[in-house]
Amino acid sequence: MKLIVAGSTGFVGAEIIRQALSNPKITSLVALGRRPAPTPQNLGPNADLTKLKSVTVADFGEEYPDSVKQELSGADACIWTIAITPAKSRSNTWEQTVKVCRDYAIKGIETISQLPRDNTSGKPFRFVYISGYNCERDQTKKPMWPLRDYLLMRICRQCLFHNFAQKSNGVLEVLIAKPGLIMGYGKIVPAVQKALMTAIGVPKIAVQDISAALLDQVDNGFEQDTLMTEDLSRIAAKRGEQ
Repeated sequence: MKLIVAGSTGFVGAEIIRQALSNPKITSLVALGRRPAPTPQNLGPNADLTKLKSVTVADFGEEYPDSVKQELSGADACIWTIAITPAKSRSNTWEQTVKVCRDYAIKGIETISQLPRDNTSGKPFRFVYISGYNCERDQTKKPMWPLRDYLLMRICRQCLFHNFAQKSNGVLEVLIAKPGLIMGYGKIVPAVQKALMTAIGVPKIAVQDISAALLDQVDNGFEQDTLMTEDLSRIAAKRGEQ
């Protein structure tokens, strides 16, 4: 399987790449980002760096260069991790937040899903997008007021992704992952942030667990079109037991 990880230098993207390098089912791995992907740390004993290719795009909102499209062609799946988090959105303009969170992702799925690939197996192209825990697809449900515009913008993107899949006649499948607070190895969450997340009922998941769960889904197929934190944790635990 050829896998694309978009946002390869980010927190989650780097961990997905680290684990994918030890996954024998993944024979080709494209690390897609604005900067070259560094060699992951703490690689497993079975990691194969020869299958990793770092590919850079100067602006994800523009037409991808032909050289980039060539590197991405033939992929079986893409895990899209590029986004601006709610906390970091405060230090960016609203226009930039929308551009990164919505426009980049839409351009990405439009471009990558239409590239040529060997589909003799008949399997659909699998596109995974990491959303947010409180991003509700049901437009009748009101998002939390402090993040209302941000959540509505990301809800809109989720709906667009599912529309792409529905119109593809089975050629494209989309999975929306909705984790809560993603914890790093030994990461300490500031007390104020931890109290806020607890107060509004946002669950936690380790970065290694969400990465393992998403790799399982591109390996074995999507259980359903949306996975919550508890689903991701369950899949990761089951994968670890195998």
